[in-house]
Amino acid sequence: MKFNRVFKEGTRYKALFLSLLLSAVGFGLYKGVIDNYMAEVVRMNELDRGVTEFFRELPGFLLVLILAMFYRSSAERMYKAGMIVMVVGMLLQAFIPPVKLLVIMAILIYSTGEHIQLGMKNTLSLEYSDEGHGGLALGYQNSIYQIGNLIGYVAVIGAFAVVSSTSLFQPVFMVAAACFLFAMLVAFRLGDMSATDKSRRRFYFRKKFTKYYMLEVFYGARKQVFFTFGPYVLILFYGANAGTISLLFASSAIACFVFAPLVGKIIDRIGYKTVMIADTLILVIVCFFYGFAHHLFSTNVAFVVCCINYILDSIISLASMASNVYVQDISDSQEEMKATISTGISVNHLITIFIALLGGWIWKVLGIETLFILSAVLGLCNSAYAATIKLRKS
Repeated sequence: MKFNRVFKEGTRYKALFLSLLLSAVGFGLYKGVIDNYMAEVVRMNELDRGVTEFFRELPGFLLVLILAMFYRSSAERMYKAGMIVMVVGMLLQAFIPPVKLLVIMAILIYSTGEHIQLGMKNTLSLEYSDEGHGGLALGYQNSIYQIGNLIGYVAVIGAFAVVSSTSLFQPVFMVAAACFLFAMLVAFRLGDMSATDKSRRRFYFRKKFTKYYMLEVFYGARKQVFFTFGPYVLILFYGANAGTISLLFASSAIACFVFAPLVGKIIDRIGYKTVMIADTLILVIVCFFYGFAHHLFSTNVAFVVCCINYILDSIISLASMASNVYVQDISDSQEEMKATISTGISVNHLITIFIALLGGWIWKVLGIETLFILSAVLGLCNSAYAATIKLRKS
């Protein structure tokens, strides 16, 4: 990867990427076991999972209010603050008993830090990138994160291959907490190169960003179905254990590592609008097979089909980088871009917190078929709306 041709000289993109790599390892460990932990140890059903996801996504909706409290802080400072909160949340997850309320509390705290960091890492990657390389910069960032995820997933696969026991969950959380701690220490090397928010506004709305906000609503709704219920379908419906789920996540991470820079290049070459429209055709196919595979194939074959489609959805989700490049293209300044992306995350989560609750109910009452039909329809709405974007004349 020729980073020096993509990023500006003098920026701390190497420290940013190292911090992201370490935190990604921690997330890979955490994500590799958390769904099975909730299902097998905490005994959460479909509705419980939806409620948990509501609280996990709540910080994303409240992000603009959280950031408004720190309007004088640069993107680097907010990134560091997010890392600190993530460490606290993961330490709690590692040491609290498996009680639903306490587990949800730990997830809420960790998620608060994760969502603070989410907008900042995209903002910093775009700020550190040279003009015309925003999409590729985000692609590299995504690939680095996928490498870290992969390391975490492989560690979980190895651990559960040796000792397949629920007693492994807590040690995995402890190691994840250590990874986040090291990531936090590296993050302190970022300095404060970005300008502070002189406008003192994090909740930022302008008419020219209306389409971006609407796209975030549609995308947030449709991705929430897969992120929340995709793995839980495999666990509750097909009986997948933590090692199998981690193997799936590892395969997804490899695919995203390979395709993220390619998608970034495609965004830069053919444009964000085309990318935002094109991904839906694949999405409809993915949703159909995920929801109806058990009607078309035997259980074992249906499980494999669902796994393949989960990976395809992860690749499709890379196209979401296009919306950030869209914001960069129509923003008048870096500060406006940063405020808009942060607001976009909250707009995204405005719908996801309700989809989380509604999705659990739909699965319980109407079945997984209806749940994934809903995801496909939301994806089609996303592409139809993206088609109305008017490109800026060069």
